[in-house]
Amino acid sequence: MSRLIAAIVAGSVFGAGLALSGMADPQRVRAFLDVFGQWDPTLAFVMAGALVPMALAWAVQRRSPRPAFADSFNLPSTRGIDAPLVVGAMLFGVGWGLSGLCPGPAIAGLAIAPAQAGIAVAAMIAGMVLHRLTRR
Repeated sequence: MSRLIAAIVAGSVFGAGLALSGMADPQRVRAFLDVFGQWDPTLAFVMAGALVPMALAWAVQRRSPRPAFADSFNLPSTRGIDAPLVVGAMLFGVGWGLSGLCPGPAIAGLAIAPAQAGIAVAAMIAGMVLHRLTRR
């Protein structure tokens, strides 16, 4: 139960941050990616602002034997840059640029603009299923 409450609180804070900063608006994201047109740098400030709490979280993680609401930390087992990572990052970037939504804002968008975000979320799920079916 405490894990569920922690997840709801964390998701609510994240969603409120996305909504407050305007990052759930696909037009704002597309404007950030339009570096040769009407470039809007505000997304860069949001990303830079996220570095501080993430750095604090990593510092706390290194000193903690385990998370507060789980038995162990769920960290990536690899740190290398390989072809699947590069191709996946490129596909993510293309999807982000086309839709103006990455996974977090897409989920938040289900509450703000469900028709538009629903298409993006359905496409993300289709991509995840395709990956699962082809990667064995």
